[in-house]
Amino acid sequence: MEAVTEETDATTTQHEENSDVINGDSQQNIVSFYSNYIYNRLSTMFSRSSSSSPSPNILFTLFNLYRRSSRRRRKPKVSLPLPLPSTSQEFSLVMTTAPRARVIEVLEAIMDHTFTSLRIIHNNLQFWQSRAEGTNAQKVYFMMFERGPRAFVNGTVQIFRDGSSFKHLSGSASAYIAKRVSVLTSLQCSLAEFLAQFYVDVERHGVELLKDPEKSLPSLLVTIGNLFSKLEASIGQLHTIDQNDSFVHGSDPSPLLFDNLPEVNQEGSQWTDCEIRDAGNMIYRNLDKLESYLSDMVLQHKKPSKVTLYWVRYTCGAVALSACSLWLLKHSRLMGSPDIDNWICEAKDSTVGFVHDHVQQPLVAIRDELFDTFRKRHKGVMEIEEVRLTETSLHRMLLAFSEQTKGQKFPENASDQEMLEIVMNRYEKELTHPIQNLVSGELARALLIQVQKLKLDIETAMLELDQILKANEINFAVLAALPAFFLSLLLLMLVRAWYKQDTRAQGRGRVARIQRRLLIVEVEKRIMQYQNFIEQGLEKEALCTYGLALYSLDCLYDAVETHAKATGEWQWLREDITELAKPNLQAAYKLTVTSRMERVYDCLLPSLKRP
Repeated sequence: MEAVTEETDATTTQHEENSDVINGDSQQNIVSFYSNYIYNRLSTMFSRSSSSSPSPNILFTLFNLYRRSSRRRRKPKVSLPLPLPSTSQEFSLVMTTAPRARVIEVLEAIMDHTFTSLRIIHNNLQFWQSRAEGTNAQKVYFMMFERGPRAFVNGTVQIFRDGSSFKHLSGSASAYIAKRVSVLTSLQCSLAEFLAQFYVDVERHGVELLKDPEKSLPSLLVTIGNLFSKLEASIGQLHTIDQNDSFVHGSDPSPLLFDNLPEVNQEGSQWTDCEIRDAGNMIYRNLDKLESYLSDMVLQHKKPSKVTLYWVRYTCGAVALSACSLWLLKHSRLMGSPDIDNWICEAKDSTVGFVHDHVQQPLVAIRDELFDTFRKRHKGVMEIEEVRLTETSLHRMLLAFSEQTKGQKFPENASDQEMLEIVMNRYEKELTHPIQNLVSGELARALLIQVQKLKLDIETAMLELDQILKANEINFAVLAALPAFFLSLLLLMLVRAWYKQDTRAQGRGRVARIQRRLLIVEVEKRIMQYQNFIEQGLEKEALCTYGLALYSLDCLYDAVETHAKATGEWQWLREDITELAKPNLQAAYKLTVTSRMERVYDCLLPSLKRP
């Protein structure tokens, strides 16, 4: 009794000193959640040893100081806002005093702790539900190979000693998984009901705080105290489930017992600042008890870690690595063997030779062959002056032939085409007597003019070809740089894939966008389920569904904030999420809001890429 009293006093003192802490970072909350189980075991052991020894226990003191310092380091976490008229200037004036502002901090702490606990329970529950949907062979494989070496040895011994059949093993595996699904589902439902009732009560008292804050504030604190009592009764039913499990280390968690408000506080219509502060401290103590209890329950039914799940692979990898290390050690300098040094030198020479012969040399040869050709042809295959000279000579020949044939004077700017027609007509007439005209006629002269015309056409074509080659010199340079370009592109793709590898809903990739849209689908599903339960008169199931809807909205709120702020949509998207959290709105209106969110906001639009 003395040890328990000392532990309780230490916990009370700790919370009175740290009651100003409200929200915390999600990762820090999860670490704190799972560390409570170890802390409770160590604190019980240390307190007992200190009661039997007159000297103070230094380890317990240091461990307690570490918990206090970790609490002080907790940072505010972004979460679904409280349903209070915080934007109203009148409400801000009402809640300016320290005790009233402290109540807001307490309410935010309740929201933060509840969402964090639901997130942890939901992650573990998803794992066990996925295992429950597997086949009997998959369940047996999980029991044998995915629960650690100890479970593998125990299962093997049971098979050979008791001769257990496959049907018996699959039934045992199904019962093992079903038990964890049942416990975590009950915990999730209890917390969801608590969260839903808390959210509804805070919204109702938020309006009353504007009218009569002196009476509404005590009434709100009393209501929260009653909610903790209901949560205690709801979670207390879980102790009827058998806790004898080979996976559980240590004793069963003690029953959850919350502190209650003193009767004197509940009877008074107006509370003093001291009474409000005491009520806040009581709520903080209850939150710590809830966190400690849930940490024990979740640790008994949590999913195995990655190391436990893949211990067979890690073991095989460790064995292979050990064998490889021994083999390398055998051929290393430490054992007096030059094998590794020789292999390294041979590999280096082979790599350098391959790069030089098959990469560097071919590229250099292609580059030199292309660009040396261009450099040697700096004057080009055919110059434009040569073409003009040939063209001028042809013009004079045509002009002289036409004047002599027609017997008249032609202008200097006469068209070459017209004079060429005269030449061709004369050429056709001369062909009637080719031998005679070849000696004494104009046939030879006409042939020479046609040869000059053919020369001009060839030179013009070569000049155009030269211009084409010069214009494509840059293309050959780009062709030589293609290997480096593709290597850079591959590196860029790898960096982009690494940057977008986050598949969570907060990420930037296509998978993260799908996760955010699935959160909206989950919210719509919860809204329709809530409406169906209300119509059927199932109040308990409706509260559970509404609490899970609030949890989904909190996840959506956290996932879209950064993206919506970057696109300037956060103000409107935040209002829509807050609207979906209100309990009194019609389901049809909420479904209209979710449909608009999927169509309007950029961070919730479907990805344009398809796999």
